[in-house]
Amino acid sequence: MAKKPAADAGNVAVTGNVMFYKNPQPLNKENHQNFGVKPMEKPFEFMADQHFMPITAPEFGSAAASFPIIFAGQERTPLAVMGIRTGENLFVKDGQFEPDYYMPAFARRFPFVLAGDNANDRFVVCVDEAAECVTDNGPQQMFFDGDDTSAFTKEAFQFLQNFERDRQTTDLLIKRFKELDLFEQKEMNFQGQNADGTPAERQKIADYFAVTEDRLKALDAKTIKELTDNGYMAVAHAHMVSLGNWQRLVNMTLRRSQAPA
Repeated sequence: MAKKPAADAGNVAVTGNVMFYKNPQPLNKENHQNFGVKPMEKPFEFMADQHFMPITAPEFGSAAASFPIIFAGQERTPLAVMGIRTGENLFVKDGQFEPDYYMPAFARRFPFVLAGDNANDRFVVCVDEAAECVTDNGPQQMFFDGDDTSAFTKEAFQFLQNFERDRQTTDLLIKRFKELDLFEQKEMNFQGQNADGTPAERQKIADYFAVTEDRLKALDAKTIKELTDNGYMAVAHAHMVSLGNWQRLVNMTLRRSQAPA
């Protein structure tokens, strides 16, 4: 069960690095009484240079139609691939996220994030004080309303708690998939054309791990029923469907490369 997030955490130290966050600090009334967030002309500029993003298992079904979902590294971390060139997110244009595609919860929680307070066995709600949208100069959504957190902040707390629950669910799924040896190493390659129409040099886009249909079919009936009943099979199939989006990323990259500056 996810630990309950807390505000007004006093002097809890925040350590470690999290993608997007430059200066996350525990949210408390003493320091943030007059702070909140303001509307931004380019609200998603903060993610424009990230070509991949962590994603949780409960999101696979919604995200599978938008971009490839892969597993990476020793931990088999699930990632939404949002570009094939480092520093380029194909789904962000002029600071706006393309509305026809799914945005991972990892990005939607910004500028809030949870930090572990192990001494008190809880999570502490933090806010990125360096985020451009965070301000004490006329914010439209305040973090606090008098002595209490505002309705806006309470909604953010709930979102963070749901995200942490989904993250823990994902950890359990990955652990089970590892036990069943469902991951297979893959690579994505692209071969375009030269100006004269001849095939261009083959380029490797990514190395990653994937769950394969063959390994799922090799499971015994009892295990297949287990994975079906707990929803893991649906996650695996959503992942496999999502890999059909590699060509979309290639096409989007080519169009962006050919567009006038």
